[in-house]
Amino acid sequence: MQLVVARVARAHGLKGEVSLDLRTDVPDERFVVGGVLATEPPSAGPLTITRVRVHQGRWLVTFAEATDRTGAEALRGVELVVDVDTSDEDDAWYPHELEGLRAELEDGTVVGEVVALEHLPAHDALAVRETTGERTLVPFVRAIVPVVDVEGGRVVLTPPGGLLARDAASAVVDRPESDDAPPEGEA
Repeated sequence: MQLVVARVARAHGLKGEVSLDLRTDVPDERFVVGGVLATEPPSAGPLTITRVRVHQGRWLVTFAEATDRTGAEALRGVELVVDVDTSDEDDAWYPHELEGLRAELEDGTVVGEVVALEHLPAHDALAVRETTGERTLVPFVRAIVPVVDVEGGRVVLTPPGGLLARDAASAVVDRPESDDAPPEGEA
């Protein structure tokens, strides 16, 4: 299985350097001089790293295949991928491990299926296709997703009220009565 470890962002300078949007917790292991990375789309690579540096918190990389700004701009949006099977960390999962897991509440009520892991600016989110067919983004934080059981084929959710589409469909809206409002049936 191929895992995206970064996405090439914009060119930096005139000599082919690019900034990366990281998708890995171990960039110092993934991005080393001499390393060769596969790409998505495959026609953009493979890419060989010739220089790596961190500048103001951004990872900047130069590839042998892009030696000027024009070459660097052509790589914008290309995903850098590596082959992996499963995560060896206790508290980390790859997107392919999460996709297809049953999403259920603490009481065992099935609410849907995980269809993707999305990388958002604040934190990752599980995209869940609810049993109603609606797609809901669930913040992938321990307070809302306390259990990830890949072997058991499930994730347990403790969503706040209103997060799931099923909550909105079953919600009863109470409207306070006002002295100025006409009684029901009168206009």
